[in-house]
Amino acid sequence: MSQIFPTAYLPSIEYISLFSKTENASIEIFETYQKQSCRTRCDVMTANGVQTLTVPVIKTNGNHTLTKDIEISYKESWQQVHLRCLESAYRKSAYFDYYFPYLEKIYKQKFNTLIELNEYSMKAILKLLKIKKEISYTNDFEKITDEKDYRIALSKNEVNKEGMPEYYQVFSDRHGFISNLSIVDLLFNEGPNSAMLL
Repeated sequence: MSQIFPTAYLPSIEYISLFSKTENASIEIFETYQKQSCRTRCDVMTANGVQTLTVPVIKTNGNHTLTKDIEISYKESWQQVHLRCLESAYRKSAYFDYYFPYLEKIYKQKFNTLIELNEYSMKAILKLLKIKKEISYTNDFEKITDEKDYRIALSKNEVNKEGMPEYYQVFSDRHGFISNLSIVDLLFNEGPNSAMLL
């Protein structure tokens, strides 16, 4: 079965689960960029609850900019902010020392476009999960005809949250279990068991 996925920054657990199981998965790059979605945002669990990390971007052609042309803004030190947030949120997790150096590499370099950043982080995540999967992109825009299209459903983070297995989370004693956070939450807390939980 083939499916088109939105690009995603440190994708959700459900995104990675679906992407890894879809035979002909491709990532949409010819859509008009959608703000406030998984394309530039991810949710992580912190001592204060769920925090959303957002990558600041530049729409080179205003509101008509295609996702493939979205550039990353470095006016703010967002990389430092994201890295510090991940460190303070997960440093007490069981697998922090193992996975953090791999994720740290994402924030130690500058990417020109959002697609470059998301591809680099996606490849790192797939490697850590030991999932062998090529990342391919659309060649043109295909019209969305169904609300269940992953480009809509995953953007809103509304895919099958109830069917996800629970696992140990740092701060679950304060906030309870929170479903479908960024895949980094699963990696830091479950380590090598992450792929099985997907």
